[in-house]
Amino acid sequence: MATADPGPTGSQTYLRLLSYARDHWRRMALAIVCMVGYGVTDAAFAALMKPLLDGGFVERTAPTPWLVPLAVLGLFLFRGVTGFLSTYNLEWVGGRVIATLRANLFQKYLELPSSHFDQTTGGEMISRLTYNIQMVANAASRAVTVLIRDTVTIIALLSLMAWHSWRLTLAFLLIGPILGVLIAWISKRFRRISHGIQTAMGHLTHTTEEAIDGQREVKMYGGQAHERARFARANERTFRLTLKEAATRAASTPVIHFLVAMALALIMYVASVEGLNESLSVGEFMSFLTAMLLLFQPLRALSDLNATIQRGIAAGESVFSLLDEPSEPDDGKRVFDGTFSNVTFDRVGFAYANSARAAIEQVDLDLQVGQTVALVGRSGSGKTTLAHLLARLYEPSSGAVRIDGVDVREFSLPSLRAQIAYVGQDIKLFNDSVAANIAYAIDVPMADIEAAARAANADAFIRDLDAGYDTCVGDDGVLLSGGQRQRIAIARALLKQAPLLILDEATSALDTESEHLVQAGLDTLMAGRTTLVIAHRLSTIERADRIVVLDGGRVVEQGTHSALLADNGYYARLHSAP
Repeated sequence: MATADPGPTGSQTYLRLLSYARDHWRRMALAIVCMVGYGVTDAAFAALMKPLLDGGFVERTAPTPWLVPLAVLGLFLFRGVTGFLSTYNLEWVGGRVIATLRANLFQKYLELPSSHFDQTTGGEMISRLTYNIQMVANAASRAVTVLIRDTVTIIALLSLMAWHSWRLTLAFLLIGPILGVLIAWISKRFRRISHGIQTAMGHLTHTTEEAIDGQREVKMYGGQAHERARFARANERTFRLTLKEAATRAASTPVIHFLVAMALALIMYVASVEGLNESLSVGEFMSFLTAMLLLFQPLRALSDLNATIQRGIAAGESVFSLLDEPSEPDDGKRVFDGTFSNVTFDRVGFAYANSARAAIEQVDLDLQVGQTVALVGRSGSGKTTLAHLLARLYEPSSGAVRIDGVDVREFSLPSLRAQIAYVGQDIKLFNDSVAANIAYAIDVPMADIEAAARAANADAFIRDLDAGYDTCVGDDGVLLSGGQRQRIAIARALLKQAPLLILDEATSALDTESEHLVQAGLDTLMAGRTTLVIAHRLSTIERADRIVVLDGGRVVEQGTHSALLADNGYYARLHSAP
């Protein structure tokens, strides 16, 4: 019996995280060298206690009392420079890892099949893009800082302590962990809560939400490149703001340390001049004590390291599992130029994932060029599914959709969808200008946009807006009415000039006046196009060339409106229903 794949181990996931940082190895190498230099400065500072106290206070043999204080200043200057360079470069690498992972994940969102969006919430996908990737970056870059810098610091300090007194060092090693846990517990109570995501992250999340919610429009209108460009701008801005904040934080710490060192150097200078003379080696004892006190901070940092790495591994597993998901299948080599005679559904069947029954079964349907074919039936009868199969938003479980006898899977996705325009009931508008929404993902002159709006009966209301075609429509077009949004969608479809048209209940949620205006725009849009209409309101499809009645995923009737009424069958009952 075959066993389930256990998936990558924690170490494999962590190595994959580090591989993103490896692409910036020069900055990583500089950061590591600086971290090693920073790590030995604590031990060097503690070591200066012996010559300062023994030579300056006890034996009074120091020929130049300013030498040790000057060494302290130089040491902290070196510490500040290496600390800044290591922190800044690690933050740079971490920021680049975040930007790269987010770009890769966003690209994957654009490529995922529609079935994935049926089973995953938008909030979960956005969380992976924001919070999870932040945890991944922490494990891939900041954890390295603690691992290298604090480990070097601990080794250097313990070596100094052992050089002064191995017995006292052994005693410290026995009680040190207990003190370290106690200090970590106390420090945790006073730790300030991080503010987390900056204002720019909100824009990044919003851009992602729009791309995910409007994934059908993005696919149907070939807007992947447009969405990548929008996301890249927000992504780059987030990276630069994060880097600026990191630079400020990295610079503030060494400046404060250097100011403290200046005060300490002054005290040391005065103390060495005034001096105390004791028979015991005060310098050795103070050097040991200083090293011991300086150990607590790196010990606490190392105690927190495993939690950071484990959070990063867990987040990495979530991110990488999605990156490894198969993209939308696009093996077609043929280019569909929009020239055709008919579209046929040949014994097509389809079932949604985790569904107990098929959405459509054994459907045969023929759509001649220039015809308008209407799909009617109760909710759940498979109308919208057929339209989605034509645009390859889903792949048939059985049978095939053919254009002039050629399976649509033989056409490349971009070329197929470039010849299909789509207007649905739930119109997706992006938080941009009216003009940008009409000319979504294409570059055309303003005159063409205005012409499409006039043909869709939208020009008049657009010019009444505060900024006309430059008016921002708000989040998902919230600043416009339902009828206005529909007419903008019709103008968008007109501008695309595609020979195949899908109308998915485009007027079902409108009032009578809005429906009249929208229907006039639809009549203009449908002229000369091969149209597949999905409708609940049967009055809107009476002039269709053929009406196909679906029930339970099967075709039960088809014919003209008058013929179906005369048959007094299923369609007649639907038509007479209140």
